[in-house]
Amino acid sequence: MKKLEEKKIALLGSRKIEEITKIVENLGGAAISRPAQGTSLRIDTNLKEHIGLIAAGQFDWIIFTTGIGVETLYNTAQEMGKGEEFINVLQNCQIAARGYKTVNMLKKLGVTPKVRDDDGSTAGLVRSLGGYSLENKKVALQLHGDPAPKLIQWLDEQKAQYEEILPYIHNPPEAEVMEKLLSELLGGELDAAVFTSTPQVRHLLHFAREQGAENQLKEVFSQKVVALAVGKVTAQALFDEGIDRVIFPEHERMGSAIVELSSYYHKNSGE
Repeated sequence: MKKLEEKKIALLGSRKIEEITKIVENLGGAAISRPAQGTSLRIDTNLKEHIGLIAAGQFDWIIFTTGIGVETLYNTAQEMGKGEEFINVLQNCQIAARGYKTVNMLKKLGVTPKVRDDDGSTAGLVRSLGGYSLENKKVALQLHGDPAPKLIQWLDEQKAQYEEILPYIHNPPEAEVMEKLLSELLGGELDAAVFTSTPQVRHLLHFAREQGAENQLKEVFSQKVVALAVGKVTAQALFDEGIDRVIFPEHERMGSAIVELSSYYHKNSGE
């Protein structure tokens, strides 16, 4: 018997849906797309001004927190005719990166970060940065639509001169999709929900609160529906929202997360 047989799994992300669906189906499950995150690129004059400063070598350190953030900055730099200068600066600058997707995107640009997190989290990145002094250093901090209070607090304590760069922001997901997802979760129609980012967690819980169904949703996650997170950062967001039963892989990979889910079902099936 396939480990996900007869399991209906909601995918709350909006990227690589076909790829994840195939992994689920290969293990015998059924995947349905319920995007709980809308991503909007923010290509404005402010972003172009920041890219101009980076390309001109105005920063001592650049801290990247997402792969799509790196990609957006580079693509915008190319559109501005500053692609080469941008990469040249990155290759000769002090770079810190959070998450394997960020590191992989930098690698594609021929850039190896000097500092990276030890566990995929912002807290892990702060720990790794602990061996360096950023006092009075000019720092470009690429954020990802969500605040990073731990990182900002650390930079403040360091007395760093930092500039927040927002290459994109998250728009709320479609209300109809959220209504359907919440109805399916509360109605016992789903076995698992796959969270691939913290905004998905925030949007779902916010929507449930608006509908007066927050406690009911938490009860569903503790009893019936398994909350699957792609990695530790997303898992922590679920814990922070009061969802206690969360499955996540040791290393942040989508394939690893689905395998972790199938192992969970296997262990709890009595086989």
